[in-house]
Amino acid sequence: MNSQLPAEHDHFIGELQSIDTSTASAQLDMATLIAARQTGDSALASAGTVGSLVKMRVDDLYLIASIREMKIGTPGAAQATASLEFIGEGNYSTETGLKSFKRGISRYPFPGDRIYAVSQDDLLRIHGTDDKPHIRVGTVFPSSDVPASLYIDSLLGRHFAVMGSSGSGKSSFVSLILNRLTERLPHGHIILFDTHGEYAPAFAGKSLQLNTGNLLLPYWLLNFEEHAEIFITAEGEAGDMDRDVLAKCLLKARTRNNLSIPVSKITVDSPIPYLLGDLTSILESEMGKLEKSGNAANYMRLKFKIQEISNDPRYNFMFNRSLISDTMESFLADLLRLPPDNAPMTLIDISGIPSEIVKVVVSLIARLTFDFSIWAKHDGTRPILLVCEEAQQYLPHDRSGSVTSVQKILQRIAKEGRKHGISLGLISQRPSDLSEGVLSQCGTIMAMRMTTERDQQFIRSAMPEWSKSLLDAVPSLRNQECIICGEGVSLPIRVRIDNLDKSMLPASADPAFSTSWQTTGGESELLRSTIQRWRNQGME
Repeated sequence: MNSQLPAEHDHFIGELQSIDTSTASAQLDMATLIAARQTGDSALASAGTVGSLVKMRVDDLYLIASIREMKIGTPGAAQATASLEFIGEGNYSTETGLKSFKRGISRYPFPGDRIYAVSQDDLLRIHGTDDKPHIRVGTVFPSSDVPASLYIDSLLGRHFAVMGSSGSGKSSFVSLILNRLTERLPHGHIILFDTHGEYAPAFAGKSLQLNTGNLLLPYWLLNFEEHAEIFITAEGEAGDMDRDVLAKCLLKARTRNNLSIPVSKITVDSPIPYLLGDLTSILESEMGKLEKSGNAANYMRLKFKIQEISNDPRYNFMFNRSLISDTMESFLADLLRLPPDNAPMTLIDISGIPSEIVKVVVSLIARLTFDFSIWAKHDGTRPILLVCEEAQQYLPHDRSGSVTSVQKILQRIAKEGRKHGISLGLISQRPSDLSEGVLSQCGTIMAMRMTTERDQQFIRSAMPEWSKSLLDAVPSLRNQECIICGEGVSLPIRVRIDNLDKSMLPASADPAFSTSWQTTGGESELLRSTIQRWRNQGME
């Protein structure tokens, strides 16, 4: 047994029974636990409960463990058996008790060693930020006054994911994180893909808000693969032939520019303005050179599809004929917030974009962000955060072997973005539908309530082994509660998320059927205004 005497700040609650490399079992004294709850220390009040922390003295160290399970043999028994899970260690000080904390343990206790409850001061040191740049997101469960913080550089430098079922408070949590980031770092560069058009109220006054009404996304910024996803509809051998024709004609169209770029440097992917009219005329010209009219089908398919897209008003934000000038510099300045001008976020509402090309739009913007970071590295990195709502739509867990342009670029950002100063934030209500390879690249995982076993198992596979016991609570988490583990926190924690000012909440509240269905009136005006917006393809 450890012979060192306990310090006056050590509150004895039991003894160790058995130990292995990551867990231990202990006997806890019930009378002592009850007495500890009457001390007025909020940390001691939860001593011995599942999820609470305990400590053990080993030489000049405190070992910290969490209580994973408790059971009592018979009603009224004096002792309870507890299962512990080791999580880290800290230096011992006779004056302050726990002096510092780090994950992992370097020494083990012996059976019979005494176990102590952690105090409020211990919790503050365990969950402290050590003066690292951080943002507060809530309080550590079960306490009500121990701040839960995220380390900014670790959170963003290693990517992060927020997962939770619909209605668990996921959008509000994302809004809290991004608002705290922009408050702490007002000259940042954040791009948020808003799938449902719900975040505009949360970032009013601190973001450039783009939608199909004011977004001007020049079509010539598309690379060849993105062009092909929009213009090529045939499959199999016919689709392959269409790709060859498109590549040849697109390259010729790009070389008809007035930029001072040598023709030898221009590729089919070069972001160089060209006219859609030039592309169709080149298709017609090449078609006229064919010896057999039967080979013209590839050219005709492409020509008709280009004309169809360019004449469809739903695509005006991208294929408007006025988008022919070289606006790449001003577009990137707005998109990447260079300079931020007190609005460090670009909020892109993609809810009104036709479903046929929404993935291409996300691919284009993500790729422009990545390419900019590569080519700008010579002049100094401008770190950028790219946040994808409903990430499973762009990064599906697909074993079919077919990979879209948006999957390719987001997978590349997940693997290489850290080296180029790009952080990826993935938000999803169905993590089991998300690419497992990309999720594994996320250094910080934030799991809110999830009721499906498949989603829970998927999240378990992405979390460190010694933090998985926390996930047992995921199905029963309340709104505004979250399990966080990974690089962004000092150790895996259950968090009560802070309340957010109403002005910063997204417009994602569930409709109140019980209120709405008790009133009537205004239906005619509702129908007229709705149909007008519907036909005009705009929310104004």
